[in-house]
Amino acid sequence: MEPHTIEVRELTKRYGATTAVAGLSFVVRPGRVTGFLGPNGAGKSTTMRMILGLDRPTSGAALVGGRPYTQAPVPMRCAGALLDAAAVHPGRTAYHHLLALARSNGIGRRRVDEVLGVVGLADVAGRRIRAFSLGMRQRLGIAAALLGDPPVLILDEPVNGLDPEGIRWVRTLVRSLAAEGRTVLFSSHLMSEVEDTADHLIVIGRGRLIADTTMADFLRSGRQHHVRVRSPQSARLARVLRDAAATVDVLDDDTLSVSGLPSERIADLAAEAGLRLYELSAQRTSLESAFMELTQEAVQYRAAEPLGEQR
Repeated sequence: MEPHTIEVRELTKRYGATTAVAGLSFVVRPGRVTGFLGPNGAGKSTTMRMILGLDRPTSGAALVGGRPYTQAPVPMRCAGALLDAAAVHPGRTAYHHLLALARSNGIGRRRVDEVLGVVGLADVAGRRIRAFSLGMRQRLGIAAALLGDPPVLILDEPVNGLDPEGIRWVRTLVRSLAAEGRTVLFSSHLMSEVEDTADHLIVIGRGRLIADTTMADFLRSGRQHHVRVRSPQSARLARVLRDAAATVDVLDDDTLSVSGLPSERIADLAAEAGLRLYELSAQRTSLESAFMELTQEAVQYRAAEPLGEQR
C-alpha cells in the first residue's frame, strides 16, 4: 500500500437497530482528488468521522498512512480535516483559535500566519469568530486543516457558504494540493463543483459502496450519453442509423439525438449514404444525471409531490 493513503476495510457502524455504514471498503490514493458522494443519510459523514477516530466503528477498520489516525503522534501533521466549520469557540479570534490548535500539535506561530494568508483571512485575524460569515468560517476551517502541512486532507462540504470566487479558490487549492502528491478526500452536494474538481469518485448509498471509479468512467456509465446530429436530410439519416441499431430521437426538423453509436460511426454511415451533416457533437452525461441515475434506489429521504400537483 502506498504511504499517505486512506484505507477503509469492511467498515461498519450501527446505532442500535440502525446500520449507518455496512461493510464499506475503499482506498483513497495520493496525487488525485477523490470526491466522496452519496444521498443524504448515505453514511458519508459517519465514515469520515470513523476515519478520524471521532466515532468508533462497530467492526472493520479505517487507516490513515497505514495506521489508525488516533495513533498518529502528531495528528495534524498526519491528516487535516474540515468536518464542521461552526464547531469553533465564537469568542476567540481567528488567530487565537488557530494558535491553540497549533500549540496542541507542536506547531509554531509562523505557520498560523502562513495559513491565515493562504485562506485570505490575514486582515481579519484579530476579529472574533462570532462576527464571521459562514464563508469566512469555512475559510478558517480550511486553514485549520492545513495547519500541520499534512499529506492527507479530508474535507466535508468545503465550499458550503462560499461565493463564486471562494468556490473557485477552493477548487484551485484542492487540485494544487493533490498535484503536490497529497491525498485529498472531499464531499460536496454541488455536483457541478465535484465534476470540475475530482479525478476519482467514491459513491455510497445506505452505507454501502455503489461505485469506486474514475470520473471519466463514471460519466460514461450514464445512460444519457448521446450524440446531437443536425442534417438537412434528417429523416433519411434517422432510418440509416436505426438500421444500424442506434436509438434515435427526433428533436426538431433537422436535429436528432442518437445513442448507441459513437460520433465516428455516425459520420461514416452518413457518408456511405451520401447524407450531409451540419453538426455532430457528443453530449456528455453530467455528473448530476449519472449520480441521480445510479443512486435512485439508495435515496433515503424522498419529498412528496408539491401540494398543487396532488390529485
